[in-house]
Amino acid sequence: MKKILRNIGLMGGVLVTFLSCSNFEEVNVDPTAANADQVQIEYFINSSIGGAQQDPNIAERVFVLYWDDAGRMTRVGTLSEGSSNDDWTSQYYNNYVSSWLRNINAGIKIADEQLEAGKARPYTANLKQVARIWRAYMMSEMTDNFGPIPVNGFQGSNPEYSDVKEVYYYMLQELTEATAALDLTIASPENSLKKLDPAYGYDYAKWQKYGNSLRMRLAMRLSEVDAAKAKQEFEAAVAAGYIKDATDNFAIQEVGGYNDYTGVMTREWWDHEVSATLNNLMIGLGGVPSASMLSAEKLAHIKPANYMGLKFDKHFTSMTNDPSAGFFFDGLHNSIDPRAYDLYAIPGDYTNPEFNGYPSWTNNAKITKRTLVDGSSNVVKEIDAAYTWNAYVGGNWGEKGAKNNIYGFTGTLPRLADKYRNSSNKRIFFASWESYFLIAEAAVRGWNVPMSGQSAYEQGIAASFAYNNVSGQLGSYLTSQDYSRVGTSVSWAHTAEPAATVAMTYVDGYTNTPGTYNMKYPVNTIYKNGTVKNDLLTKIITQKFIAQTPWLPLETWSDHRRLGLPFFENPAIETPLTDMPALTSGNYMTSNVKFYGQRQKYPSDFSSNIPGGYAQALSKLGGADSVFTPLWWAKQQ
Repeated sequence: MKKILRNIGLMGGVLVTFLSCSNFEEVNVDPTAANADQVQIEYFINSSIGGAQQDPNIAERVFVLYWDDAGRMTRVGTLSEGSSNDDWTSQYYNNYVSSWLRNINAGIKIADEQLEAGKARPYTANLKQVARIWRAYMMSEMTDNFGPIPVNGFQGSNPEYSDVKEVYYYMLQELTEATAALDLTIASPENSLKKLDPAYGYDYAKWQKYGNSLRMRLAMRLSEVDAAKAKQEFEAAVAAGYIKDATDNFAIQEVGGYNDYTGVMTREWWDHEVSATLNNLMIGLGGVPSASMLSAEKLAHIKPANYMGLKFDKHFTSMTNDPSAGFFFDGLHNSIDPRAYDLYAIPGDYTNPEFNGYPSWTNNAKITKRTLVDGSSNVVKEIDAAYTWNAYVGGNWGEKGAKNNIYGFTGTLPRLADKYRNSSNKRIFFASWESYFLIAEAAVRGWNVPMSGQSAYEQGIAASFAYNNVSGQLGSYLTSQDYSRVGTSVSWAHTAEPAATVAMTYVDGYTNTPGTYNMKYPVNTIYKNGTVKNDLLTKIITQKFIAQTPWLPLETWSDHRRLGLPFFENPAIETPLTDMPALTSGNYMTSNVKFYGQRQKYPSDFSSNIPGGYAQALSKLGGADSVFTPLWWAKQQ
């Protein structure tokens, strides 16, 4: 990887003239003004893929502060609470239009010129198809964030903005043509060229599978608004061959330092704690006892089944529809999805080789004792969070938050395993489990697919379990009828709905008095008016969400925008949220698309520098330039 970065640096002198652009006024400079013989398409592909990995500056602002938050993979408080930051958005948008998309468009144009002039190499045509596939991904990322974008933009003329439907039809057509045009009989290129493809080393068969799988993803995005088109495209894509196993995953190796390939979750000041959304999906799911997964010294910390924890109604928010709200869980759950302990490290478990000690300049990760105080800062209760498992909703905790020194403190939280924080892993863009969950959903919709819904669903879970090193728990997990904290079970055959409430025990945290509590399963009023918690589609999207963690928050956000699944809890409103006025003390127990960010706003330099283009984009959006305006394919009510 370092050698690749050096090679790209060497061509900087050529690319500065050929590609560079720092603001919106420059995006329409002809990117092919340089001599086409000076550069080759593979450098443009490499530059575009590399840039889109997002260097630590961009990754923090987009992957973490926007996608992780909106996709509910951790608690940040931006799009999930209706807020955005123009500077963060501008940096991402400008890099996209002036570098990542610009580069890939330039490469395709160079390939066309070489092919027309008879100067192409044996594999030039294939590289062009690879570039088209990658461009389709880049466009999907952009349109899924903002909405209308140009389909033929930033190539030397003023771009025309297309509505989201037009963009999707264009991407699907591009993927159809590019995957079909790949010539798999072309010999593998030399090693120097292979090294310029950080995903597949120019294995064209793998690129073809990725292109088909991406087409499946984008086709399914249309399922709620354009079912006939979605079905047609999906059936054609799945029949053409897709990513079936881990060896074909689209994954790119992260590296240390500070460059495009540095890990997207490496900034030490972010905790990357388990989200309340994910936690509620995993508690009890699959019925696998914690005792069967943990080492001997942790067994004493496991609590009985149907135990809620310590109730602290003066310090923990209850103004949210999170079913776990109001409690501190003073131990480890009796049963939990096996992937939980691979993804996240238990607070206080310092012998775990995956325990992450960030930030390195403090000892906060190893401080587990914290306090609850009264209005005069007198200690009401000291709590040791070692060997406990908690996740807290975002939002405004008001006075309760001001008196609570535990709920947001680093050392008290189950936090993402070190392997995802230290740039040693591969960032996944598409994995085999997603193929199978997409096929399972297609089967439920009655589309023509190569296997049954149950088979695809279970293969998707198996692929995820293998990735998380918990395959030994798979057999009992797949047959479990135990409900999660949101009322969903694993077994495909078990679709019985849970009762409205379940009897639980708890202990009053202030008096140590035991009590009973009827926990209400949350009512997801976005999906089927809240009448369903355990149907097949809910099972599929629940498993897909867990499997995509932590690499694909953009996809979990998109699934929720498309379907209202899985259940996303509302942020706390002990004090009203300025950026989310629709959420009030009278409706916080319901779900509504107005309670979740739907998109990023266009950056202000777009509207100020190119007012005509901005006006055109807004007209195609069909609504205000607001985080709450749903995209065309999203659930509208």
